Amino acid sequence: MRKIGVLTSGGDAPGMNAAIRAVVRKAIFHGLEVAGIKRGYTGLISGDIVPMDLGSVGDIIHRGGTILQTARCEEFKSEAGREKAIAKLKEHGIDGLVVIGGDGSFRGAQLLSEKGIPTIGIPGTIDNDIPCTDYTIGFDTAVNTVIDAVDKIRDTATSHERTYVIEVMGRNAGDIALLAGVACGAENVLVPEAKYDIAAIVEKLQRGAARGKKHSLILVAEGAGKGFAIGEVIRELTGWDTRVTVLGHIQRGGSPTAFDRMLASKMGAHAVDLLLEGQKAMMIGVQGGKIVGTDINDALCTPRTPDMSLYELAGVLSI
Repeated sequence: MRKIGVLTSGGDAPGMNAAIRAVVRKAIFHGLEVAGIKRGYTGLISGDIVPMDLGSVGDIIHRGGTILQTARCEEFKSEAGREKAIAKLKEHGIDGLVVIGGDGSFRGAQLLSEKGIPTIGIPGTIDNDIPCTDYTIGFDTAVNTVIDAVDKIRDTATSHERTYVIEVMGRNAGDIALLAGVACGAENVLVPEAKYDIAAIVEKLQRGAARGKKHSLILVAEGAGKGFAIGEVIRELTGWDTRVTVLGHIQRGGSPTAFDRMLASKMGAHAVDLLLEGQKAMMIGVQGGKIVGTDINDALCTPRTPDMSLYELAGVLSI
């Protein structure tokens, strides 16, 4: 192992830059050369590859997004596309690869490993939907972004005595909505992992209003339904002035929290360690506070099991 590459793929997440920094600096510490691959697998196929040194990753640990840019690549899904990518890796003398991204990025890493390219995956996605790790890079920052936005919405909801439906990201996972909902004291949290009854939600809102509650907040994970549709049903059933906010991509940006900076730094450094040990097709994760390596095939095949006790707690605390 003399030279490694690093790329970011899929949706960006706060903390990706901290992970890139850790990979580059840990590799240089061990005497390795490092190449940065721009725009994920798209840049790998096209050969958009640049040398990286200590200065390349200076002053980036606090920045959101990814300095290597990111993209989704349909061509890489084909055998011909992957052969082009492997040819570029060999052309640039890259012996191993670190891929920072979500499950789609990991499938690409798995396929490269099957072709003989040692590849390590680092989970970078705000959705927190990757099995075999308690947290993914960017999730903590996204939750805190939602909390900050909801706290502001609460001020105007109180002032105007309104019900607000707030739709948050997460794809098919409800972790962002769930953690932010508990932290914000939302009256209802709707997640794709649990069925909900809109009539029961309305009844709960009406009970609150009957005891003098002036406003209500409902957090909806995008995988559980559309905020505007849910808001319209509540408006029709209650006649209340119901407003909807879709937070959207604001959740992906911003400076990463201390937790995400630390997590990304530890994961990036451990990815280099695994490559130096001769490992391949591995995913870095955090389990019980410890950084661990998991076979990437297991990570892709293991069903994700969210902590539904937190969902139950949200219901208890919002009676």
